[in-house]
Amino acid sequence: MSSDDSGKPENWERKVLEKLALSALQEQRRSRHWGIFFKLIGFSFLFLVLFLSMGWINKGEAPLSGKHTALVELQGVIASDQVSADKIISGLQEAFKDKNTKGVILRINSPGGSPVQAGYINDEIKRLRGKHPNIPLYAVVEDICASGGYYVAAAADRIYVDKASMIGSIGVLMDGFGFTQGMEKLGVERRLLTAGANKGFLDPFSPMDANQKALAQGMLDDIHQQFIQVVRQGRGKRLKETPDTFSGLIWTGEKGIQMGLADALGSAEYVAREVIKAEEIVDFTPQEGFAERFSKRFGVAMANTLISPLVRSGFGLH
Repeated sequence: MSSDDSGKPENWERKVLEKLALSALQEQRRSRHWGIFFKLIGFSFLFLVLFLSMGWINKGEAPLSGKHTALVELQGVIASDQVSADKIISGLQEAFKDKNTKGVILRINSPGGSPVQAGYINDEIKRLRGKHPNIPLYAVVEDICASGGYYVAAAADRIYVDKASMIGSIGVLMDGFGFTQGMEKLGVERRLLTAGANKGFLDPFSPMDANQKALAQGMLDDIHQQFIQVVRQGRGKRLKETPDTFSGLIWTGEKGIQMGLADALGSAEYVAREVIKAEEIVDFTPQEGFAERFSKRFGVAMANTLISPLVRSGFGLH
């Protein structure tokens, strides 16, 4: 046994234990610090991904250099809850506003949709073309540009198609079903109470009323005439009218060129390179963030759950 300077016996076991305890405590502190560090890195990465997915960090704000062709995509059914006028108009406005935009391409792949939404886009295209006379706007058709889609395209300076594209369908429809005979066979009685003679307008569970049918047909004819007027104004002398032009028929892109419904064959890349003479294409189509997509889908799901009509009637440019 040894002793220290004071003459007291040295408790070496105790000192060893103290050193071990101190080392363990230091190791725990180091581990805790590294754990906090890696957690901060992980949370920072997750927040960055979340911000990008929700559109809170706009990747398109970097300044653009050099002249370019601006592109706006119109893909799908034209409706307020799908391809809305607000979305397309926003993209077109940004495209025309950019100082380096030499020309704008509206690339369309749509079977039609709401006459109101299509009308909003058509009107805005004409306004922007008047405000920026030196910036042309060309419609480029992919697979289909029918009805409401063509309503929009008619406002363009020129319409380019593929030979196998489907264009036209210049007409209006209103569809639904009638269940009166089926209800009679099942012994089901329809009890409809209204305040107003036409409040149950075209109710699918009631017999077709002649006056209501005439009213509906009158509305369809009015909207059809609006559509025809838009096409005539947009296409001008290029349009070669026949009895079938405004009948609701649809044609290939090649036939559409012969009829004056389109101008020439060409893709977006061709138009940018050969017509606008600005090969670089910059996409100005507004992109929905994660939060917007989630809210729309959640809202639609809730609406479908709370309101589930047995029959939905259509009224639009299809």
